[in-house]
Amino acid sequence: MTATILPPDESLRLVPELAATRNAKVWVYRFTEPSHGWTLSVATHAEPGSQKLSLGGFRIAPVERTSAPGFTTDREAIALAMGMEEKVHWSRVIGVGGPLAARDLSRVVGGKCVLAPSADARVGQPHDAALLDFAIASFLEIERSAGIRLTTGQDLGHGLMHDGKTTSLGYLNARYKGSVVADTSVPTGEGNYRILDGMLRASGVPLERATVALIGCGNIGMHIIGRLRSRGTTILACESRAERRAELEAMGIRTWTPEQKLALLKEPIDALVVNAAGGTLDRATVEACAANARLAVICGSENLVMPDASAVTVLERAHKVYAPTELGGMMGYLTAVEEYLAKDAGVPFDVQTLIEAAKKLDEAGFRATTRVREGGYAESFEQVITAIYGA
Repeated sequence: MTATILPPDESLRLVPELAATRNAKVWVYRFTEPSHGWTLSVATHAEPGSQKLSLGGFRIAPVERTSAPGFTTDREAIALAMGMEEKVHWSRVIGVGGPLAARDLSRVVGGKCVLAPSADARVGQPHDAALLDFAIASFLEIERSAGIRLTTGQDLGHGLMHDGKTTSLGYLNARYKGSVVADTSVPTGEGNYRILDGMLRASGVPLERATVALIGCGNIGMHIIGRLRSRGTTILACESRAERRAELEAMGIRTWTPEQKLALLKEPIDALVVNAAGGTLDRATVEACAANARLAVICGSENLVMPDASAVTVLERAHKVYAPTELGGMMGYLTAVEEYLAKDAGVPFDVQTLIEAAKKLDEAGFRATTRVREGGYAESFEQVITAIYGA
């Protein structure tokens, strides 16, 4: 099995936005399975031969992503790796992480694995084991030939396999040491909740008096909802799945479909939390946020959330405090690296250390939002975080 390798200059041609990032060097390793047409792209900021840990989930791209205009596994992996590198950056700046990650964070860089399957090979379909075997062989070849160490885990597309008893992450973990199985949604959701709490307190709206809208109510969103309900927060929710909307409505939560998203954003809300499959903060949504007089803060952990990065200026001009979702989503990657390092060192992995570490995001959200507001919104959330904690 041989990879097609894209060096950084080719990655830059594919995704020109790389040029404006802190680390524009991304290598892509692409594998194609000739019999079924499966394509796997692994993008990483790890230099060949560096033995660095390339952190980023293994995404089996859902139909809503593979059908998106301009989709290729290369572009998707590069864009997601950029986001992962941002998460690594912000975790270093704020000093967040479990005990092992705090020790080894200098070895960690952002990466991502994206696989486009055939319909009969998605998890739960007859050829899902063969699909995962193809991915495992590809991962092993990258480690052997490129001299880097992949660490990958939960992302979109995983679940119960066709045999009715094995999870896709469990299957991978049993056959490839770089695959981790921890449920990263709980620490990620906790990090979301903590930063939201801090941002709203700084805005003078404690959660007990707040109305919060969530877009995307998967595992991460449901963790946040559980935390908000315990505080008496009024919750509104936008969710694509009818069964999840019914579940939320049974809890007394008003719901909207994705097609009704702009209507939701006309409601009197104090905060918006985004955790859907990608692209939630498109231009129309950003402009709707800007037009909502009561809306004060926006956060979440959604990957590829803002198709047009320049739209963030619309939020800033409207005096909305926006915490980049890469910052809000860092606890998931930190969970994966902590589990990997614990396994590598032969010591127990304790997810509770990540729940505890997430508390730092409350302080970060409060301090940054306070300074943005006191400064008349002249600085962005990113600029303030860097100024407070140091580059």
